[in-house]
Amino acid sequence: MATAEVVVVNRKAVLKHHLPPDRVPKESDIELVATDTVRLRVPSGSTAVLVKNLYLSCDPYMRSRMTKHDEPSYVPDFVPGTPICSHGVGKVLDSGHPDFKVGDYVWGMTGWEEYSLITSTEHLIKINHTDVPLSYYIGILGMPGLTAYAGFYEICSPKKGEYVFISAASGAVGQLVGQFAKLMGCYVVGSAGSDEKVNLLKNVFGFHEALNYKKEPDLNKALKRCFPEGIDIYFENVGGAMLDAVLANMRLNGRIAVCGMISQYNLGKHEGVHNLLALIAKCIRMQGFLVSNYYKCYREFEEKVVQYIKEGKVVYIEDIAEGLENAPSALTGLFAGRNVGKQLIVVARE
Repeated sequence: MATAEVVVVNRKAVLKHHLPPDRVPKESDIELVATDTVRLRVPSGSTAVLVKNLYLSCDPYMRSRMTKHDEPSYVPDFVPGTPICSHGVGKVLDSGHPDFKVGDYVWGMTGWEEYSLITSTEHLIKINHTDVPLSYYIGILGMPGLTAYAGFYEICSPKKGEYVFISAASGAVGQLVGQFAKLMGCYVVGSAGSDEKVNLLKNVFGFHEALNYKKEPDLNKALKRCFPEGIDIYFENVGGAMLDAVLANMRLNGRIAVCGMISQYNLGKHEGVHNLLALIAKCIRMQGFLVSNYYKCYREFEEKVVQYIKEGKVVYIEDIAEGLENAPSALTGLFAGRNVGKQLIVVARE
């Protein structure tokens, strides 16, 4: 336990108001508050953990949480006036929980603030490997990494030599799916929204081919060019017109892992998909999934991917915003495609 009770100012990034479903988030929707204080000690008798936040994650799914929903979703809506929350990495300052000790590094859900009292610790995970960058635990070794691992290996059941397509391929999840597929001996193509990202896919992540979807007037023709024999596996991050084009180019017994649909997140009325008959004719299996259902295999995933990192078999690109004051810009930039790689915020480096 902490030896002295210290009270400090706790800066927070809070959502000012709920957003209508058809509006792109703006920086002005998020406010930085520097008037609250926090005691650097957990309440007596509590099993909570008090952390100093070091790194915070920006993820596309957070857009949905900024809107008020009548029907509950798999994650609750943000509450205006309270800190936004996401996955983060922190250092334990005080703990009433037997599994976490002062000085431990942990990752899990935390607030967009300098210090967080975490009372729901069931998904708080102690960091075992401090010889890799701690920020990796909200990227390649955190939720995005586990998402890529579970979605590709568990949902897609890949086989050597198969043809794999990934949308939003330079993002936090897509870049890893492509590298996992390469390690499996698959042929890998990714799509992204700029020439810079296309070059990254081919020259850094080792994709066999990549396309800038913004420069393709006909996505169906673009996919036929990249996959003259069709697609076995599609890792879906985008939805809309891209999904429609992929369905027309899938092979018999193809598999689609539905991870996200970022093209639909700021639309009041979602776009229709017209090629669904392909699911029947080509016996395609299309499955959505939640990474929370795969935490049971986290330690297996962690050890395997840490070894990949140390052996240089995978690389990971981060897009780093320095300081909590830059959190609004970092989050809203996701929906304009400004980030290159995993978007994260550095709150403190120790």
